[in-house]
Amino acid sequence: TGRDWVLEDEADVVVAQELVYSKTSLRPTRWVLVVGRDSPVRKPEDLRGKRIATELVGYTRRWFAERNVDVHIEFSWGATEAKVAEGLVDAIVEVTETGSTIRAHGLRIVCELFESVPQLIANRAAWAVPWKREKIEQIALLLAGALRAEAQVGLKMNVPRDRLQDVIALVPAITAPTVSPLYGTEWFAVESVIAEATVRELIPKLLRAGAVGIIEYPLNKIVG
Repeated sequence: TGRDWVLEDEADVVVAQELVYSKTSLRPTRWVLVVGRDSPVRKPEDLRGKRIATELVGYTRRWFAERNVDVHIEFSWGATEAKVAEGLVDAIVEVTETGSTIRAHGLRIVCELFESVPQLIANRAAWAVPWKREKIEQIALLLAGALRAEAQVGLKMNVPRDRLQDVIALVPAITAPTVSPLYGTEWFAVESVIAEATVRELIPKLLRAGAVGIIEYPLNKIVG
């Protein structure tokens, strides 16, 4: 589930693992207060007595109550942006990743209520049982490892002895690159795990430094 629905339901659960990603990125989503682009509303207090549509009815009601702002909250399931764009409500509380859909509907973000990420949760009774907790923690470990691998790739290459130090100086690693001699030669195999975002610039540098046969490959998990 997500942190948003745990907050909405005020669920009394144990969060075994938070997984920071969304549909399009490795960043959290944001629940935001949104109004029309030309709305006079500039802060939450400006919505006193107004109507707000959202999926998170319970959380939104509590959020405004904590700020002593009396508003009318109504449930909306899908196409929430259209309701404020068409003047059916004064504002919405909606989830967004980049804000592009909100802007495309001619809307404007007033403020952010909170960030949400997927969570692996457990009920407290199960968490209190050692063997169940161990299983849950194993699942959490593997999920976190898979997510960590999303932004990383493996890199393999062959390097002659006289260029080895030049190449290793360029190769980032979690701890240090793996270097293995190639049988019967003066060459070495070098392997490392690096951030995928750096590969495009790194590979040409490795070639110039003397590496050959460079292989980039995806990773399933990085654990530990």
